[in-house]
Amino acid sequence: MPVKNRAAEFQKEVAAWRRDIHENPEILYDTHRTSALVAEKLKEFGCDEVVTGIGRTGVVAVIRGKSDSKGRAIGLRADMDALPMQEQTGLPHASKIPNAMHACGHDGHTAMLLGAAKYLAETRNFDGTAVMIFQPAEEGGNGGEAMVKDGMMERFGIDEVYAIHNSPGIEAGTFAIRPGPILASVDEFTLHLSGRGGHGAKPNMTVDTTVMMCHMITALQTIVSRNMDPVEKAVMSLTSAETSSKAFNVIPDKAEVRGTIRTHSEDVRAMIPKRIKEIAEGVAATFGGSVELEMRIGVPVTINDDAATEYARAAAQAVGLCEDVPILMGGEDFSFMLQERPGAMIRLGNGPSAGLHHPEYDFNDEIIPAGISWFAEIVEGRMPAA
Repeated sequence: MPVKNRAAEFQKEVAAWRRDIHENPEILYDTHRTSALVAEKLKEFGCDEVVTGIGRTGVVAVIRGKSDSKGRAIGLRADMDALPMQEQTGLPHASKIPNAMHACGHDGHTAMLLGAAKYLAETRNFDGTAVMIFQPAEEGGNGGEAMVKDGMMERFGIDEVYAIHNSPGIEAGTFAIRPGPILASVDEFTLHLSGRGGHGAKPNMTVDTTVMMCHMITALQTIVSRNMDPVEKAVMSLTSAETSSKAFNVIPDKAEVRGTIRTHSEDVRAMIPKRIKEIAEGVAATFGGSVELEMRIGVPVTINDDAATEYARAAAQAVGLCEDVPILMGGEDFSFMLQERPGAMIRLGNGPSAGLHHPEYDFNDEIIPAGISWFAEIVEGRMPAA
């Protein structure tokens, strides 16, 4: 089956919304303009309820079907925030805001969900309630968690929740999904090393944090290779190392090492920080220094419910093609919503574009009808009109 005719009819209108959002990107929870635009559109469409301020700047709209014989509600989620980076596309609709850019396609996700809201508010050809979720702060702010903690699931009676993420490299308009883990947990850490500084000519009078740091970095590489079950998947990347001195003749008394941990297993997620602490403390003690581990717990593993994955796949096949997607090491805070309710995230091909988080990336407006149709099909297929 092709995309829904009505979705195709207002593709240009939705693309114009998308480009307006793209020109005016907002970071983390500061999505005030975007949230206001979303709320205004939802009210124009005639949604039964539009609520702002969920998870600080999130927006939720309720659309009731022609009937509600079973009292079911399905949530559809899009993220609204941009990234703190400078756009280099040179497009007419490029970002007007310095060092802010929609480099992950959240402008497209938001526009597609708005398009689905317009369609569903017009047709209401379903039995139950559609809940449209527009989330801030996906890019490192855990906005999904904030909306959950605000009681969104209970307040709107959400039974299941679904989301789309675009994927450069997959053929434009083609969907891809898998059951179970689909994206990784993402945690960050900083090791704060302390020693005794001194003159570079008298290293014997110091506790050299530079040497300590180098040995620590090497030792930490053994965690994934020697402490993990080889059939598990994890990445621990040490991405930054610096000392408190920039001088040529000073041995610094402080140093820091920073990194990220990504895995698809909660057991591995718990094990890695424990081993980081043990190894780092052991190395520091060997050189007569000390170290403190600072953890920033990020998003959990994104796990698609088995049954919900099949519903999502069926909806995609009603629109076009749907492939299997491999497990990826990226992270998504939609995972917080999936911890609360069964659901699934599906990938939608963006075609041969620049990659996500690249300064030359742009969302492909040609895939908008497919995304709108999938969102609508999830509601109409899971809750067919009585």
